[in-house]
Amino acid sequence: MTIPAPEISGVCPPRFHAVKDAFAANFTDAPDGLNEQAARFSVVIAGETVIDLWAGLADPREQTPFTDRTLVPVFSSGKAIMALLMASAVQRGKLAYEEKVAHLWPAYGANGKAGVTVAQLLSHQDGLPGFDQPVDPAIWFDQGAVLDRLAAQAPMWPPGTASGYHPVTVGFLANEVHRLADGRTMGQALRQDFAAPFDLDLWIGLPEAEHDRVAALKKPSKAPDLGPIDAIKTAAFLDRGSAPGGRGSAEWRSIEIPSANLHGTALSLARAMGVFADEGRLDGQTILSPTVLAEATKPRISGPDKVLPYDITWAAGLMRNEGLNIFGPNPEALGHCGWGGSCVMADPAVKLSAAYAMTRQSPYLIGDPRAQRLIEALYSVF
Repeated sequence: MTIPAPEISGVCPPRFHAVKDAFAANFTDAPDGLNEQAARFSVVIAGETVIDLWAGLADPREQTPFTDRTLVPVFSSGKAIMALLMASAVQRGKLAYEEKVAHLWPAYGANGKAGVTVAQLLSHQDGLPGFDQPVDPAIWFDQGAVLDRLAAQAPMWPPGTASGYHPVTVGFLANEVHRLADGRTMGQALRQDFAAPFDLDLWIGLPEAEHDRVAALKKPSKAPDLGPIDAIKTAAFLDRGSAPGGRGSAEWRSIEIPSANLHGTALSLARAMGVFADEGRLDGQTILSPTVLAEATKPRISGPDKVLPYDITWAAGLMRNEGLNIFGPNPEALGHCGWGGSCVMADPAVKLSAAYAMTRQSPYLIGDPRAQRLIEALYSVF
């Protein structure tokens, strides 16, 4: 049976017709049968929104249409905004990438972590990808308990020798460093410094009044392929307590987990990523100086990741494109992917930033084929 194409809303100039065609095809003939339920794809070039497409049903049960106000939880794609908030704090002189985390947070220096820098923490080098002993998943709703346990924990490998992706813990760790340095949590800084002044519909910690704007997700049909399993990967992804649970989606949406529960729109994500694409600028206003932008985006460590089954070059919170080749053809591009398929990216070579958010989740850890189809179509016109 032929699946009818949905009505597609938004803007897409004729020059980018291949992108609109690819977006429509993801609803009717997606790779691996991952036909979209609802999705949005937005592209900004040199500060100007050039593509913003959305379609589908935000809630198929209620037949609620997906609109330009629909929010989507993008999971780890939010780590890109976490990286931006940390870079902004560096820009304002609140902290430095080479500063020792224990200088701000003495308890963190326990058990061999005294020398870990802010940049190493952000690039997943500190050896805390999860808890080294099983925990109740409800612990994640008690920020103090999480921080105390991680601060006291010994690293699972010598810090600075390798990266090992921290799916959830890096958000708690970075948020605490930001709070100690800046005086505000990341959720507060996001609202005050970016969301309100630039009209960005992005939230770390979503107020209950906004919950009815959140799209319903369809979970993946199978687990992701992590490669050979060991204690590090188990702590990061597979233990019962490796992710928040037991409290319901409303409470999960409301707490601040910068690494995992950012809610927003693809357009706002693409605009925010423009800081990394357009010489540190957002809407023409300089957010990051050339020096801080270079520090935020330069390679921090490269090689086989101990958690994700890829060779990854990490910047200070962002994945660099070299070796991965998922953010277009430019090796200097960078971005992040989120559980289920979401993707954000920035390419300084063409001052382009983009974001893909969807509601039907896939088992791909990075490089969801639907996002790849859109990015390939986008670059076909350059």
